[in-house]
Amino acid sequence: MSEQTPSYLAGHLAPVQDETEATGLHVTGALPPELTGRYFRNGPNPLPGEDSGHWFAGHGMLHGVRLENGRAAWYRNRWVRTRRLDGARPIGPDGTRDLAAGAANTSVIQHAGRILALMETSYPYELSPELDTLGPCDFGGRLTTGMTAHPKEDPCTGELHLFDYGVRPPYLTYHRLTADGELATSFPVEVPGPTMMHDFAITPHHIVWLDLPVVLDPDLVGRGVPYRWSDSYTARIGLMGRNDPAVRWFDIEPCYVFHVGNAHEDDRGRVVLDAVRYGPDAWRAAWARAGGPPGPGQAAAAGVSSLHRWTLDPATGTVTEQALDDTGVEFPTLDDRLVGLPHRYLYAVDSHAIVKVDSEHGLVARHDLGADWHAGEAVFVPAAGSTDGSAAGSTGEDEGWLLSIVTHRSPSVPSRLLVHDATDLAAGPVATVHLPRRVPAGFHGTWIPDTEPHR
Repeated sequence: MSEQTPSYLAGHLAPVQDETEATGLHVTGALPPELTGRYFRNGPNPLPGEDSGHWFAGHGMLHGVRLENGRAAWYRNRWVRTRRLDGARPIGPDGTRDLAAGAANTSVIQHAGRILALMETSYPYELSPELDTLGPCDFGGRLTTGMTAHPKEDPCTGELHLFDYGVRPPYLTYHRLTADGELATSFPVEVPGPTMMHDFAITPHHIVWLDLPVVLDPDLVGRGVPYRWSDSYTARIGLMGRNDPAVRWFDIEPCYVFHVGNAHEDDRGRVVLDAVRYGPDAWRAAWARAGGPPGPGQAAAAGVSSLHRWTLDPATGTVTEQALDDTGVEFPTLDDRLVGLPHRYLYAVDSHAIVKVDSEHGLVARHDLGADWHAGEAVFVPAAGSTDGSAAGSTGEDEGWLLSIVTHRSPSVPSRLLVHDATDLAAGPVATVHLPRRVPAGFHGTWIPDTEPHR
């Protein structure tokens, strides 16, 4: 590695140079036959010779593995063929915004039969089940803003809740898609400035907003991702009714949240939010590693990003905060059937391990990969016939599988797709799919079973 190579283009983050595919992948252990479908993982991957200026800014690339009746049928990787990949700029010379010129590099979901590659602040791009790019999606012309990379699908209604944040008023816009994929609701939400709002949460009655002190810095425009920590911007969490733009705000200690684990309402009507919390120095250190401008604090003991819980009481207007565990983690996931509902388990990763956190007792299990391997987000897939654990006589909430692509620090070592039994994470993977190439450490993935219809 050249000394001039930025950290976000080196080691486990180093991009691959081309697209490829392979069939009949080697598997050690035994793949559960019920895992028949596709695992897709998104992440930034600049074109050969290109420096995106920040880890978050590279072009989107999807990596896919097809599992079928105990076999790993294929692997393939494809760039998302956005207008930006073809050279279009998101902001034109006259200041107009091209919402189809995003990178589509952060997450991938399926809703109402559409497979969508997402990056906040731009349109999603629709993909085929074989990872061909079908084009930008604006939901019949009704979406006139970008779309968050972290929409939330309500497991009770099938609706998809989403938002956009921008650099000009309105700084925040809420949207809701029906279970059939029609954009039904859009309205602005009042916030005081252009914050980087990466994630949010839902409960049966509320949208939960995170208005936190990472804000646009005009002096950084054109230099990677132009956001910085602001000591003068108040940190707060907001509760909004699902069809009411009025927000009840709760001030909290200064922090930042990239990723939410979940939120729910307890039996006293309080809203409980679990998310990965960064203090100011921890955020500055993480941002510098990703390619952002350095700031004071990251060279010292910056602290870690760890799972925290905020409990917001609308009746009293008070909020309390507590650490769920002190392990440094990111990319929290759960059983998607519990989004917005009470949960017990969250799954997350630290640099070299996959972990399972009990919201009542803290970390309860981990699988260490070794210092040479980097853990990717672990996606939970319910076991066949399992329930979400919320009803009498139901199966355990953790009855299912965790799927994670792990990446070696050496660019010459191929990556692996690990399949763990979520009830016994510490036992190690029940199956390892040996991929034909290295997959750069990226962001978020999804499992699409064959039982899900495609458009």
